[in-house]
Amino acid sequence: MTDLARTEAAGFHEGELAVQRRAGVSRDAARLSAMAAPAGLGVGAARFLADRTFAAITARDARGTLWLSPLTGPPGFLHVDSPTALTARTSPAEGDPLRGLPTDQPVGMIAVEFAARRRLRGNGTVTDAGDDGLRVDVAQAFGNCPQYIQVRHLGAAPDTTRNPAPVRRGESLTPDDVELIRRSDTLLVGTTHPTRGNDASHRGGAPGFVRVEDGSLWWPDYSGNNMFTTLGNIHADPDAALLFFDFTTGRTLHLSGRAEVEWTSPGATGDDDRTGRRVRFTPRHVVAGRLLPLRADSVTPAHDNPPLTAP
Repeated sequence: MTDLARTEAAGFHEGELAVQRRAGVSRDAARLSAMAAPAGLGVGAARFLADRTFAAITARDARGTLWLSPLTGPPGFLHVDSPTALTARTSPAEGDPLRGLPTDQPVGMIAVEFAARRRLRGNGTVTDAGDDGLRVDVAQAFGNCPQYIQVRHLGAAPDTTRNPAPVRRGESLTPDDVELIRRSDTLLVGTTHPTRGNDASHRGGAPGFVRVEDGSLWWPDYSGNNMFTTLGNIHADPDAALLFFDFTTGRTLHLSGRAEVEWTSPGATGDDDRTGRRVRFTPRHVVAGRLLPLRADSVTPAHDNPPLTAP
C-alpha cells in the first residue's frame, strides 16, 4: 500500500483529504500521516505541559454552542496522569462561556509556550469537570511547528478577583471588539468534526492579519505542514469558535459561529502568503470580558510573519 493510500485508509479524515487535494499537497501530507493517527502523551509531552501556564480548550456549553476558552495556572496545573489521561487543575474563569461545561463530550486542547515558540495540540473526551479542574481522556496529541508564534514572556496579572470586570454577551461585534481584532497578532481557532471530535489551533501574523468586513471576519491561510486539520474540520462541519486576547490588559473576546474555507487566486488582494486560501467566519454569539489573568508587556514579532497586503 502506498503512503497516500494508507493515509486515506487510516489517517486523515474526509475533510482534511478534500482540502489537501484542492491545495495540491496530498503526497506531502501523506508523509505526515502518522501525526493523524491516535497517539498518547509521552514523557516529552508530559514535561512540556508541566511547565505551561497557558492552554485553551474547544468544547460546547450546556446549550450545545461551540466555544474556545483559555485555561491558565501556575506551572504544574497541567498534569499528565498517564499517556491517555490529563488533569487540568483549573477551570474556565467565572463569566467564561465554558464555565460549568458538560462532561462526556469531545474536547480539543492546545498548550503554548510563547517565549520559546512551542505548542502542543491534543484531543479527547472530558470525563470530569468542576470548579477545581478538568480531567480529559486523551485520544491524540502532537506537537506543531513554531511558525507565526509571537515571542512573549508571560507573567501573572495583578489580583483582580475582588473587582472582576463585567462580561458582555451579545450576537454582534461592537467597535471595541473590532478594534481588538484588528490589533491582534494572535488568534486561537476551535473547530469540530462529526466523528474525530474537537480541535484547538493557533494562528498568528502581523497585527491586522485578521480582517473585519460587513460583520464577518476573514484571515489568509498561511503556509504550514499541509495537514489542514483546521480547514479540513471546517470543510466537514462549519461550527467554529475563535478566541482573541490582549496580553497587556487581559481583555478577551470569545466568538462562536460558522466558518467556511474560501479559495482565491494566489496573490489576490489580502492573500499575504500567496496560498490562494482564506477562512471566513461569521459570529453568532459574542462574549467579551477581561478573563485572562496573564500579562506580557513586550512582544517580539515572529520572523516568518508574511507582510500584510491590502486590504
